[in-house]
Amino acid sequence: MAELNTDSGGDKGGKVRSKKQNSKVDLTAMVDLAFLLITFFMLTTSLSKPQSMSLGLPDKDPKDDSKNVKVDENRTMTVLLGDNDKMFYYMGIINTPMAPKDIAYGKDGIRKELLKRKKEVLAYSTAKGRPDQGMIVIIKPSKKSTYKNVVDILDEMAISSIPTYTIVNDFLPEETKLLDGK
Repeated sequence: MAELNTDSGGDKGGKVRSKKQNSKVDLTAMVDLAFLLITFFMLTTSLSKPQSMSLGLPDKDPKDDSKNVKVDENRTMTVLLGDNDKMFYYMGIINTPMAPKDIAYGKDGIRKELLKRKKEVLAYSTAKGRPDQGMIVIIKPSKKSTYKNVVDILDEMAISSIPTYTIVNDFLPEETKLLDGK
């Protein structure tokens, strides 16, 4: 605790001089309180949890007897990721009348197009008598695209509620020319 020494030292004749008083402050209680507070806040604070996206990956089965599944080209959309945040998409096969289009990320770009195409594919599948078949998106990141681009397009898949999408790294020659700008 705080102690103050206020001894007058006796009466001696002469000038009256003011004496310096010795003052000591005991800080032990304050240090104890600081450590108690630090311990309390460390134990009661919740740490931020890492955010992750669940991805369904294929099994690593050595006996891979899977057959190639043919998918209706009217249900597939291919998204090509290039350098400098460039992105192209096309429906079906690249050589069909719909030429690949350059599109931007975000709600007015790829998200708007995904939702529009999703409705079209649902109408097409319902007309064919298979309303349970939805749109399939094939994502093809190039070697020049960034990790951020892949995460952004995966976020757009989650936001647009596209249940079936895949990431593929094999490019057709036409796709490579498109990404290279030739």
